[in-house]
Amino acid sequence: MSHVLRCSGYDLEKTDIVRAEGCRLVDASGRLYVDFEAGVWCAALGHNPPFLRRAIADQLERVAHIGYRYTSVVVEHAARAVLDVVGFADGRCVFLSSGSEAVEFAVQAARSIAPRPRLLGFADVFLGSYGSSGTKPTDLWHLFDAFACNDCSSREACDPACGRLAAIPFDEIGTFVFEPGCSSGLVRFPPSGPVRAIAERIRRDGGLLVVNEITAGMGRTGAWFGHHHYGLAPDLVAVGKGLGNGYPVSAIAMADGVGARLEGAGFHYAQSHQNDPLGCAVAVAVIDEMRARDLVPRSARVGGEILGKLTDMAERQPAIVEVRGRGMMIAIQLAEAVSSLDVFRDLLSDGLIVGCKPAFNVLRLFPPLVLPEEDVDRLLEALEPALERAIA
Repeated sequence: MSHVLRCSGYDLEKTDIVRAEGCRLVDASGRLYVDFEAGVWCAALGHNPPFLRRAIADQLERVAHIGYRYTSVVVEHAARAVLDVVGFADGRCVFLSSGSEAVEFAVQAARSIAPRPRLLGFADVFLGSYGSSGTKPTDLWHLFDAFACNDCSSREACDPACGRLAAIPFDEIGTFVFEPGCSSGLVRFPPSGPVRAIAERIRRDGGLLVVNEITAGMGRTGAWFGHHHYGLAPDLVAVGKGLGNGYPVSAIAMADGVGARLEGAGFHYAQSHQNDPLGCAVAVAVIDEMRARDLVPRSARVGGEILGKLTDMAERQPAIVEVRGRGMMIAIQLAEAVSSLDVFRDLLSDGLIVGCKPAFNVLRLFPPLVLPEEDVDRLLEALEPALERAIA
């Protein structure tokens, strides 16, 4: 790999993966690895599934890419499918290539029609790799630490007189950009009180609510989208990762009337792979498969079982400080005396791939929603002795 620039910030642990199928990766020697990260949390329906290969092959027989002045009926089909699961029956949709791009599009779009220029976001979130959503310059963004509210007795129903809320410069803010539970990969879920209080205030002042569902969406949290756990009614929703199941497609869904306002304001955004028919065919196939297999409630059920078993393990295992999760988005916070990287590598040597954030001593599980339950048992059987070895 001497000719590939290494700039992701992550060490390469394996350089010989040659094949992937379902929840497993295969290296050059034929060894199997169970993938509890679904790639970068994208392969929610497993790697290289037959239904997706067929959908891609069928669309390639027709048209993969067109251009700005032309389109295909599959783009409209995909827009209707995305809007239906988001709950924007008469909304509008745009398809792009990555989650970062989808969030940045949503931010730019919201600012073009919002009554005030600044945006409010939570301090710990990763929204994108570039643009305003990536850099969050202070002249455009006000960042609020929602997790400082965790110690408040009113965290589930904020006191309107709360000084922390009063310190937010709402007279400058026209858009609230909300991520419903990833926290830069730490799997922390903002308390519902400040989320709802901020959303209600922004709404009351005529502002907009943008939700970043790149990680939490597409069934990951046991609901179609993470904001469903908060009872919010957003204006724009950015969707990615699971939408393409490993194929690079993302979408921005806009509520009824938002698209017309953007067109009326003269909003423009164009890139080479905008509304590509191939990406749209993938999105339709993924949504159809998720519905046919009822995978959203399965995510809630299986994720709940994993979370329960890990919580039980934490009660007897001093290496675990805390287990956090919702659906099949789970983090294991380890004690300072234990190295998450050591445990990660121990499990990898056993053919089990989990996520690892060494700077915060966290292990992470974002498995495919189709993960066989016997693989859950295998992981749990391997995890506890790995933790004990790490303590020793």
